[in-house]
Amino acid sequence: MPESSPETHVIDFRAAEQLLAARDPRGAIQLLDSVITAHPENTAARLLRARAFFLAAQLRPAELEFQIVLEREPDNAFAHFALGRTLERADRSEEALRHFRLAAALEPRPEFIEAARFARETGNGEHDPGDPDDETE
Repeated sequence: MPESSPETHVIDFRAAEQLLAARDPRGAIQLLDSVITAHPENTAARLLRARAFFLAAQLRPAELEFQIVLEREPDNAFAHFALGRTLERADRSEEALRHFRLAAALEPRPEFIEAARFARETGNGEHDPGDPDDETE
């Protein structure tokens, strides 16, 4: 295996972004594992890996990564929204609502407000959460 360097980690991160865009979350996770091992403080890599876990339906690892991001950046509206989607997908709607509300309060984007409103109105996990970044599945 070639020697790791900061440059190879940047290349791996960018390649993981492309794999995620191409709907290959497992490939993205593989690349990001080495980046995060070398740079555990890299919140962007953790957020990307959380999204990849979500898209691979690995909900518990996604939840854990989103929580790490939020420990470091409690005002990250997207991370709250994505954690809400993850919890909703795991049929934990009450917990999801808290994160949807925080996302909408931090950044009143229409999709954040709609998620908070929908979760509050239904109170169940019947809504298809889609991707945390609101792309179609």
